[in-house]
Amino acid sequence: MTAEASGERDVLVYMTSWCGDCRRTLRWLDQAGVAYRKVDIDRNAAAARRVMELNRGNRSVPTILVDGEHRLTEPSADELAALFGA
Repeated sequence: MTAEASGERDVLVYMTSWCGDCRRTLRWLDQAGVAYRKVDIDRNAAAARRVMELNRGNRSVPTILVDGEHRLTEPSADELAALFGA
């Protein structure tokens, strides 16, 4: 069974500790029961470079990858619900 079929997707959230949108997104994921890993781009230079690659040179967070694929940047609650089916 694939991770997708079992409902277990690898969700990675690039974020910063000071970002209000990041806190809102993590709170939404927690309330929806979505398991995720988070990486603070202020503490990880490689992650910061990756975020800039994904967002055309911008350090835009939160940036969300699902199963390694870039899915959302600075998402609204509606976009999160559409992606995670909540």
